[in-house]
Amino acid sequence: FTLPAFAQSDAPAAEAAPASPHTLTGNLTLVSDYRFRGISQTLGGPAVQGGLDYTHRSGLYLGNWNSNVSGVSFPDGASLEMDFYGGWRGEVGAGLTLDVGGLYYLYPGTRITGVDGSRERLDNGEVYLGLSWGPLTAKVQRSLTDYFGLATNTTNFYVVPAANGSSRGTMVYSLAFSQEVAPALSVSAALGHTRFARYGALDYTDYRVGATYKLHGLLLGASVVGTSGLGAAGKAFYSATDGVGKTHKLYTTGLLVSVAATF
Repeated sequence: FTLPAFAQSDAPAAEAAPASPHTLTGNLTLVSDYRFRGISQTLGGPAVQGGLDYTHRSGLYLGNWNSNVSGVSFPDGASLEMDFYGGWRGEVGAGLTLDVGGLYYLYPGTRITGVDGSRERLDNGEVYLGLSWGPLTAKVQRSLTDYFGLATNTTNFYVVPAANGSSRGTMVYSLAFSQEVAPALSVSAALGHTRFARYGALDYTDYRVGATYKLHGLLLGASVVGTSGLGAAGKAFYSATDGVGKTHKLYTTGLLVSVAATF
């Protein structure tokens, strides 16, 4: 059965379905070296990383991100980092965006055998506050737990000048810049500073300068990453010896390349 032509042309157009307030995205990355605040987490080796992000129209968001890490650097040979985060992000002024939330770094199966024989977690919890304006983002983060397990009871695992209590309250400050300079091509730079609570000899600054290029749905990246300001204590703290007795300086400057996809 076919409607007459006039009936077809006069029929009211179907209303477009309202846009969903929910958005779910995923990401997958292969990188030549996983650097966290300038420090290699994979002894300079490659990492496979990926996660999922949920956002609501109101600005609320939740997410999970995962990466392999070096079993040598983490006790019990753990080889997985799982990050869980949530918060709110939204515009609070002309061109000014506020981002506030919390983040928990989980290392399944990882425990540090303490001085007294107890089994301590390496996990770390943080809260953060960020402000973005155009291509610039400033952020401050504070640990709510011992900073990745560093405390008096774990100084048999961590190399530190002297046991000095909990590292809870460690602060991280960062400033980042990202700008598209040509179609599909963006440049970026970042500077961060980690200030340890009660372990000031470990304080240091990290930096990153790089570029990304979008090609056939993939994001190709290259960057130079490194640290500065580490003294003898910090260099010992951020070094690891592998299974064949080779010591890796995890803080040295390096070139990273990556390929990423979103879906």
